[in-house]
Amino acid sequence: MPRSWGELLGEKGAQPEPEEQRSGLFSRLRDSLAKSRRAFTEELASAAFDPGDDLAWERLEEALIRADVGVRATAELVRRLEARGEVGDLNTALAEEIAALFGDPGTLHVQGQPSVVLVVGVNGTGKTTTIGKLAERLRQHGHSVVLAAADTFRAAAEEQLEIWADRASAVFVEGERGADPASVAYDAIETAARDGRDVVIVDTAGRLHTQANLMEELAKVRRVIAGKLDGAPHETLLVVDATTGQNGVQQARLFGDAVGVTAVALTKLDGSAKGGIAVAIAYELGLPVKLIGVGETLEDLRPFDPEDFARALLAA
Repeated sequence: MPRSWGELLGEKGAQPEPEEQRSGLFSRLRDSLAKSRRAFTEELASAAFDPGDDLAWERLEEALIRADVGVRATAELVRRLEARGEVGDLNTALAEEIAALFGDPGTLHVQGQPSVVLVVGVNGTGKTTTIGKLAERLRQHGHSVVLAAADTFRAAAEEQLEIWADRASAVFVEGERGADPASVAYDAIETAARDGRDVVIVDTAGRLHTQANLMEELAKVRRVIAGKLDGAPHETLLVVDATTGQNGVQQARLFGDAVGVTAVALTKLDGSAKGGIAVAIAYELGLPVKLIGVGETLEDLRPFDPEDFARALLAA
């Protein structure tokens, strides 16, 4: 993948990955998207596309919707393909339009002192693992990190986050079991300001007694963060499990309403046939996908690159 971590983190003069490394990373991405690609291309092949046939456009729409691209994004992609006049190779043309629909890749906002990244998502999405891997990548790029265990309802989440904190040489801030999550976030920001740490990453709960309770709790955490530090949280990152398909769009909508999500990390793409969900989230909700998880290792959390993702999804 051509995007480097330096580019994602907004480092001045950041360069793309070396060509040999880019090629290897793209191959891994392509392998990880194999299930999604098979599902996607099989749907397109079944559409028997002929640009001169009105029914072919309808079949293409149905194929894209079945591939989890979503109704609104599908309509926009078809409109763009029709506007081309001559489509040529369908997979290539579609890959180009999908990449264009994502827009320019964004940077992760970690330039403040300290910067606060609030991470939200339902349990089981890989949220805590994503936080840990991100903390380690930040450390590798010279950032000192504080990890805040604001999911005070699950002992396993705290323990997992503490292990990652040790790996990333990050300061770990936790509260008592069942403590107010907002107070943990508050303490973490205080710690970062006192010790001169660069980035605070706040883990949060993904399940309470009711959905309304969860969203109210998260909104409170956000308000406390904003009250503690002007301009914070600088990034609100939603972790979405790609295997959930269209449910991921609804999750993004609900979390967006509660805490003002600014970016998405899409995980478990290696185990999913629903890679098209990235297109739906980006277009329907206007949220940039900034990180993707395509496996279990540290290297499998990568900056999102629209062109490479589209090419890997369609084997173009």
